[in-house]
Amino acid sequence: MLRRIGHELLLQSGDSTSRVLPLKKIAENEYQISFENELTFQTDSLVNTTQRLLAKDPLTNDYVVNVMNCGNTNIAYGYAMSKNTKNDIVSCIGRKQPKACYMINIKFKATGINTTKNGYLLGSFSFLAFVGFIFFRSAKPKAALPDGNHANLFTLGSVVFDAKNRKLIMYENTIDLTGTETRVLLIFAMSPNEIIERSRLQKEIWEDEGVIVGRSLDMFISKLRKKLECDPNIKIVVIRGKGYKLNIIS
Repeated sequence: MLRRIGHELLLQSGDSTSRVLPLKKIAENEYQISFENELTFQTDSLVNTTQRLLAKDPLTNDYVVNVMNCGNTNIAYGYAMSKNTKNDIVSCIGRKQPKACYMINIKFKATGINTTKNGYLLGSFSFLAFVGFIFFRSAKPKAALPDGNHANLFTLGSVVFDAKNRKLIMYENTIDLTGTETRVLLIFAMSPNEIIERSRLQKEIWEDEGVIVGRSLDMFISKLRKKLECDPNIKIVVIRGKGYKLNIIS
């Protein structure tokens, strides 16, 4: 999972060829992800990528992430996540970090994160206090589509899908989505590499409007395919007699 985090960050940075270097265990329950080349990253994408991938393991509920500069080991960005969501601390989301050599240290906790007594977190407090704290309640994607006030970022290969702002972002290029395209893609993004029945798509997207038109779904799938062509490793494929599937090749 840790190598996967590094892999997705490289793709988001526009790098599909360089390597994630072998992981290092630098302390008890603490590991370091490092990279062959320099990279840049969006703070939102880092938070969402680690949260999504580490959520697959019930033993990784509580952790602290510190992104270090290679040359001087200064902390470039840091945050803490906990199964007790009131202890989540995420600073300065919505910013892009400059291209540089970074190492990512992830420290896992056996119990909830103590933001007042834990020395590791306090060690990075001066930096985090400088950039400012906001409290951020994490939530796993639900079946219901989000309203306009809920931020949803999904990593699809090298593409970042910003459901709130209806955009696809890749290599600093942005592709706008319509409201319906966003709703369709969100269903796929919440279940990548899984078959989504055609009837489910029609029901969730159009039933509330009182009309279901079969060809409308085909039209929006076709439009999404064209907009996802920026990454050849992402494809919406037809599963004959069943529905569709968003294929993402690692």
